[in-house]
Amino acid sequence: MIRSYSELARLKTFEERYEYLKLEGNVGAITFGFDRHINQAFYRSHEWKHIRNYVIVRDNGCDLGVEGFEIHEKILIHHINPIAVEDITDWNEIVVDPENLITTTQLTHNAIHYGTDSLAPRVLPERKPGDTALW
Repeated sequence: MIRSYSELARLKTFEERYEYLKLEGNVGAITFGFDRHINQAFYRSHEWKHIRNYVIVRDNGCDLGVEGFEIHEKILIHHINPIAVEDITDWNEIVVDPENLITTTQLTHNAIHYGTDSLAPRVLPERKPGDTALW
């Protein structure tokens, strides 16, 4: 299934966006393995830094681009459709296409990749005067 930012943007809540992006991979699964130096070099490139800044501004620095989920820590840019070594070495435009990128936190990124819902942020119920019970 090919996902896109345009489809993701139609989903209003964090939970809907998280479910749309969830990959349910295996914790510890090797993504680039011995070729990790390739993606690390790419993430230091001018092209990546430029598109990364664009995506952060587009998403208002919010986790999954959802207002109210402002990121106050290190910001990651997640590839909506995972990339492979060949996408970088053969320069597939998908690696810098804003339609394939979304702003996220490390915890949300891990939850997307490994299906660990407990890591994903959740919306707490609104507190009202007189509440005596904790969430």
